[in-house]
Parts: sequence; C-alpha cells; structure tokens
Amino acid sequence: MSGSPSPESEADAARLPYRIDRNFTRGLVWLRRDLRTDDNAALHYALKHCRQVWCVFVFDREILAPLLARGLHADRRVEFILRSLEPLRRALEDSGGGLIVLDGTARQAIPRLAAELEVEAVFANHDYEPAANDRDEAVRRTLAADSRVLLTFKDQVIFERDEILTGQGRPFSVFTPYKNAWLRTVRPFDLRPYPIEKHQETLAPVPQRYRGQLPTLADLGFTATNLAGIAMPTGSDGAHALFDEFLSRIGDYGRRRDFPAVRGPSYLSVHLRFGTISIRTLARAAHDTMLRGGAASEGATVWLSELIWRDFYFMILHHHPRVAEGKSFHAEYDGLRWIAPATGDRYFAAWCDARTGYPLIDAAMLQIRQSGYMHNRLRMVTASFLVKDLGVDWRRGEQYFADQLNDFDLAANNGGWQWAASTGCDAQPYFRIFNPVTQSEKFDPQGQFIRRYLPMLAALPDRYIHAPWTAPNEVLRAAGVTLGKDYPRPIVQHDVARKETLERYGVVKSAKA
Repeated sequence: MSGSPSPESEADAARLPYRIDRNFTRGLVWLRRDLRTDDNAALHYALKHCRQVWCVFVFDREILAPLLARGLHADRRVEFILRSLEPLRRALEDSGGGLIVLDGTARQAIPRLAAELEVEAVFANHDYEPAANDRDEAVRRTLAADSRVLLTFKDQVIFERDEILTGQGRPFSVFTPYKNAWLRTVRPFDLRPYPIEKHQETLAPVPQRYRGQLPTLADLGFTATNLAGIAMPTGSDGAHALFDEFLSRIGDYGRRRDFPAVRGPSYLSVHLRFGTISIRTLARAAHDTMLRGGAASEGATVWLSELIWRDFYFMILHHHPRVAEGKSFHAEYDGLRWIAPATGDRYFAAWCDARTGYPLIDAAMLQIRQSGYMHNRLRMVTASFLVKDLGVDWRRGEQYFADQLNDFDLAANNGGWQWAASTGCDAQPYFRIFNPVTQSEKFDPQGQFIRRYLPMLAALPDRYIHAPWTAPNEVLRAAGVTLGKDYPRPIVQHDVARKETLERYGVVKSAKA
C-alpha cells in the first residue's frame, strides 16, 4: 500500500458494528486470543487505517496471578503462548514490523505504551468474557482521557452477540434452532479471510528498548511443562499442519469422533482458543466441503455443527453473563442440594485423582492430568459421573477443567458442564444419566483407551476391563489384578447413585411446579 491508508470499503463496512470514518498516523494492535498474522481482523483494520502500526502482546498479571495463586506454576497454556509468540514475532519481523511483549497489567500497560508510541488508536479483537469486557472498558476510558481510541472487531466467531436471533428478536436458548438459523444466515462473505499481506508495509519496527529475547517461563514465575514431550504443535504453523492433516480424514469425523482410542477429532481446539488459526479458515473449509457433497460432506457437516456450538456458547455468555458467576442458566437449579460436604470432598478428590474404580472415568482423568487434553465424549461422561453419580456440585468440576485444559474457554467449558449437569440451556434432561460402564463398552469396546492409561488392567479380557469388579476371581488373578490394591473398587454403585440423583433433581422440579 502506498500513500494514505485506504478508506473503508462497503464490503468491509458490512462486517463492522460501526464505520471507521477516519485514518490515523499511528496505531497499535493489541493481540490477545489471536496469535497469528493471517486473517486477523484487528490487524487488517489497523494496517488499512494507519500509516504506522505496532503490535503488542501482554502477559497480563490479572490472568497469571490467579493461576500462580492456585499453585498452577507448571501451566501448559503459558508455555503454549510462549512457544507461539516466537513464530508470530518472526512473521511480523519478516514483514518489516515486530512484536512488543510486555509483562504487567494490561489495563495499565496498554495505555502507557500507547502514550509512549504516540498512537492515536489501539486495535483489538472482541473478547466475550465479563472480566475481559471490564478490562477493555477500563482501557477504553483511560485511552479516551488521553484523546486516544480503542477500536475492537469481531474475529473469534462467525456470528456474535445479536447477529443470530429468533423470529421474535430474542436470543436462542436451544442449539438446533440456533444452528439452523446460523446455516440460513451464513454467506461466503462471512467466511472470507481478512487480507493482510497487501497492507503489511505499514508495520513499524519495534523500538530498540523492546527488542531482544522473549521472557522465559521463569521470568513469568512459571516452570517448564511436558508440552514438548506430548508433541503438541504450537503457533500458526503447527495449527495449519494439524488442520491439513485433519482435512485428509474429515469425511470420517462423524463416525470416529466419539471413540477416544482412535484419531477422530481435529485436535484444533487449543489453536482456536489462542487464535493461532482463524475460525473463518476452519468454518469455510467445513462449509465448502459440506456444500460440495461427496464422501467428505457428512463428516464436514458434523464438524461444522461443532464449530457452530462455539458461536452458540459465546452468544449465551454475552446475553447471560451470570453463568460466569457460577449461576445456573436455569435459576431454579441453583437450589439443588448436593451430597454432604465431607463425602463430597472425598468423592471429588477420588475423581480428580483417577480413583473412582470406573476404568473409563479414571483413564479420562489421567488423560487430562498428563496432557491437558480430554476427548470430548469423555468430557461429557466424566462430568456426568461427577455430578450425577457422585452428587458433587458441577461448579467444582468446571473449575478443575478450567485449571487443567489446554483449550479452556470459559463459554464452552461452562456450557459443557451445565449441559452435563442439566442446569444449562439446551441441556441433557436431568433424568438422562450416562452409565459409565455402558459408555465404556460402546466407545472403547476393546479397552484400548483404558489400557493406555491404566496399564495395571491391561491383561484383563475385553469383557471385564470396563467393570473389573464383575470379573471372577480366577480372571483377576490371571490378569494380576487385586481390587482394592492394584485398582480401586467402585466408589459408588451406579444404579443406587442414579436413584439418588433422580430424587435430588425431582425435588427441584416439584418445587418449580
């Protein structure tokens, strides 16, 4: 681009909640959940509307301090960010710019940097979590007091906030009608990438004082994790390599996604969480494959539905921010009476420590502890088990997943837990309770997943590995398993727990009636 920045085109203006009716001499792009240079809305608009553009990422102490306070010194997510920032910085440098990396409080660091660089505008992409909105409003006010502006853009979803509404103009609370409306609304334009390359010459070199190495984990107060050992790809290159591999098997997604022992999922959730790949890239590929028909269309249709769930949960969080405060979507379920605290503490500890005596549950809990990942089917089954077999408040499980998951996202995590607990929008009916044994038999029939994480059970025959307590003594001896020593007996009896759960929820339903 040469000369003055381009005026807003009609096509670009259609994507914005407001028209950018002026250009700026200097601008700052504040990267948060969008760690990439390609197809980035905030970067696109900054490059179009500014003569000089700098980019910054802040290790925000308002986010890091609570992690450290909870003892999460070895947090894979912090290491994932660090590993993803290096290729991001190189990409920006190759285009003539660079990346400023700060360690501090974003609501103070961003206005301070904006003043130092004498920028007129800060560009960022929308975040939908209440704490992030509060932070952004604080930054906006501070910038405005210094005659600067904060401009934010839709980037991490296809449709947000009020873009998909019912015929009565209200937000949806049931997924399927929302999905159908989403599919009726979406156009190729909505999935189009934001061009970056043709505007990138406005990127400005990083000032000398901000050049040098990225901070280390130790600088940030964290220790190394096993991220490299679990071979998790990081950065945009890692995300696109995963995506290319997934496209080669997307047609099988619908048939394979529920089986944790096989390569069924895309494994892209952590990259969506941190924005190392654009949601438009994924949704466009899924939508185009679906429309083309053929062998791959069935799997693409199912996967697109999963991507639409992300938009749905972000929309729910926007319209019902109380769910981020530990409130049930359906307020009557805030009156549920959970199991006695002493027993609940014991059950919760057994669940966290993979000592429930139900192999599929324990294997899944070991998976999340060892890798920060849990297969989506197992997220539902383990959540249901904690809430409906053990009678433990779903909020405790929600927080545990928030601490453990690499791809933790408040909207999706809360939505998933409230779905399993039957307290949320479009939730599983309270009387539908997963049987952990039949789930195991159906989705890990040969016990491959169980054997991977529970090697002490590896020699059990397939028919008994799902419920070792049903195996005859001679079978247990032959497999080298002593229940209560090598592997725990079941912490509860599912049939008994199911009846207690129906009574617990029944009280709430009766009170509502």
